[in-house]
Amino acid sequence: MSLETPLHKAQGMGSAHSGVSHFWKQRVTAVALLPLALWLAISALGLIGASYAGVLTFLNNPVNAVLMAAFVLIGLYHMVLGLQEVILDYVPHPGFRFFLMLVNYTFAIALAAASIFALLRIVGF
Repeated sequence: MSLETPLHKAQGMGSAHSGVSHFWKQRVTAVALLPLALWLAISALGLIGASYAGVLTFLNNPVNAVLMAAFVLIGLYHMVLGLQEVILDYVPHPGFRFFLMLVNYTFAIALAAASIFALLRIVGF
């Protein structure tokens, strides 16, 4: 006779409760994205009609570059966490699940690297 609830057995998380950590990571990244998305929306509205050089000047400002990098990196991490949930919940085959998780992480890392590289080129590093 086990003291585990049926839900706990179905989730298979054991005593580590690793699902709680994932849940909180998703919530923390979502809350962090709120002010960053607001900043991005206000900035984008301010750049309407600006020239290409004006946008580059905007991103050349260190504060704007750091906020943009934070938005991209936190957004990609939030995306990885969300897609990981979808993959784990809805892909039944372990091999295909592993492949999709690999694609998820690889895509996010490649996009993060390209975004940071582009920002560094704009800033002049």
